[in-house]
Order: sequence, then C-alpha cells, then structure tokens
Amino acid sequence: MLMNQSIATKIFSTFPFLQQLDTQIKTDLLSQVQKVKLSAGQFICLEGDFCNHLPLVISGSVRVYKIGESSREITLYHLDKGDSCIMTASCIISQKAFPAFAIAETEVEAIVIPANSLRKWIKYSPIWQDYIFGLLSRRLANVIEIVEEVTFRRMDSRIASYLLKIGHNCAENIQITHEEIAQELGTSREVVSRILKSFEKKEILNLSRGMIRLKEKDELEKIASGNF
Repeated sequence: MLMNQSIATKIFSTFPFLQQLDTQIKTDLLSQVQKVKLSAGQFICLEGDFCNHLPLVISGSVRVYKIGESSREITLYHLDKGDSCIMTASCIISQKAFPAFAIAETEVEAIVIPANSLRKWIKYSPIWQDYIFGLLSRRLANVIEIVEEVTFRRMDSRIASYLLKIGHNCAENIQITHEEIAQELGTSREVVSRILKSFEKKEILNLSRGMIRLKEKDELEKIASGNF
C-alpha cells in the first residue's frame, strides 16, 4: 500500500537523496517501506541477528555499540535524524550476522526498507550506490577515530573531550551518569569516577547525582588537547 502524502513528504524532506531516485524506484520505495516507532530502551538489533530491513531514522536517537569479554561497552556511533546504519547495510549486502548491538536511546520514528529491495536497488541505482558508499566512508572515519582514541589517548583527555562535546549546547549543566560515560568510552565506571573527582578537586567542574556542572571549559580544553 502506498504511504499517505504527509509521511512521504516527511521521508523525502529527511532524506533528500531519495527525491533523486528514478520514478519507478521511488514508487517501489513508497509501496514497500514500513513506518515504525520504537520506545526508549528497546533493542533494535542484537549481536548475531540477521538483518531483514535497513532503518532510515526520521526522529530520535539510536546507539550502536560493542560489548567486550570484560562486559564493558564502547559506543561505535549514534544514529540521529537523517541517519542510517551502515553496519546493517553491510550485513544485508553480505548476508552476514550483525556484529554489534543497536538500542533506541529515545523514542525513535523510522522507516525500514526490506533487505531484498535494498540489494536490488543498490545493484541498479547509482543514487543508492552513492548513498551507501558515502555512509560507509563517514562511519569508517568515525570508527578509525575511536580506535585511535582508545589506542593512543589518555583516558582523562578522552573524558575531557567527551564532556566538551556533549556540553557544547549546554549552558553549564550536563545530565549524565558516570556509568553512561564509561559505556560511551569503553572503560569502567570506577575509572570515570576517579578522573571526574580529580577534575572536581582542580575546580574544573562540580559533581552531583546524575549531573556534571562545567566550570572551567578552558581547562577541560587543555586536558582534551594533552596540554596539561
């Protein structure tokens, strides 16, 4: 069944590249995709799952992460409005199992494209080819950056950099737990707590339950850059 016009408009405004598709592929797309809503905390993919659909995120946030043998988590990337998951696309193309976990961080609205349709469109449509390869290029750069950080940067520099990143749009207060920071950066909560407490002693920030108040962003920038 063809989607109603309001949903079609939302899809094309969120993913402008779809408007460039051939008329037939565009018609097929609107007749085959499904609109889904996910609750915060709902798993989208588990490690070892086979991917039957490619999601295109219309609203909300998704976290894609790995769990190590020590049960520590590290975030590979986030999906927000206008994003799609290259790992899912890769699994669909190769017909291999999903190698990570994907979970909705917030309520998520998305459309999902059947795997068989995606494989067909990638084969014949230059527009889809450009989109998938562009997605691969961007995400590969993200993952390489994570590998470099984990391998070469001190944890205090990584934590300072992360606080500056998530605090960019905040006046001062960041709502986040030590456990959430640990999961993002692939370390333990104890390590995060120790480093944050050392920042607090230097009066760079204040800690309270579930909240971090940034006081001296200039000092955090020095730590993030390694100049301390």
